[in-house]
Amino acid sequence: MSKVLIIEDEVDIANLEKDYLELSGFEVEMEHDGQRGLARALSEDYDMFILDLMLPGMDGFEICKEIRERKNTPILMVSAKKDDIDKIRGLGLGADDYITKPFSPSELVARVKAHLARYERLIGTNVEENNIVEIRGIKIDKTARRVWINGEEKQFTTKEFDLLTFLAEHPNHVYSKEELFREIWDMESVGDIATVTVHIKKIREKIELDTAKPQYVETIWGVGYRFKL
Repeated sequence: MSKVLIIEDEVDIANLEKDYLELSGFEVEMEHDGQRGLARALSEDYDMFILDLMLPGMDGFEICKEIRERKNTPILMVSAKKDDIDKIRGLGLGADDYITKPFSPSELVARVKAHLARYERLIGTNVEENNIVEIRGIKIDKTARRVWINGEEKQFTTKEFDLLTFLAEHPNHVYSKEELFREIWDMESVGDIATVTVHIKKIREKIELDTAKPQYVETIWGVGYRFKL
């Protein structure tokens, strides 16, 4: 049974999330304070974090940053803020997804299931030899989930790694933002394609010598992105 930690200060919302997730077969625990939530997130084993943005003690941005520095566990950020800047900041800090209040509890459950299914497939891969992808100075170890750029190892979040690997394994193929969102996040795009843009930006910062003139991940204006051989 997958174990989910909800860090949410609005008790009614947290209880609603908990009820729907438990009905779907999840084990759910809750914290209503940011600092206590972070302490539990780092000290205990969970399969998913549902993290509110505005919290007493410590905000969701800082909690997300602290968790991501130590764990690759999926993080779903929840907020009443609809501004793109908050969504971009949250995704940039390593959140896997961002949902705004009010939202349908069934949508929340669907997103949690999608992220957990993908994460479990990734960590469940069991091969005898490491699966390596190498292109023009980039080495991606799919088995160990590690990346080297011209011999220097770089750290990638779960979704950054997934997106880079997918593009590198399909070079010269142009993918739209919607196609990448569907492939990497396992969900139909419903207006959250800013997620893709943010992750592409973070990837370029780590692999490109000049992000203004990318040599690997190219933007095909009006269409999408491709990994250039």
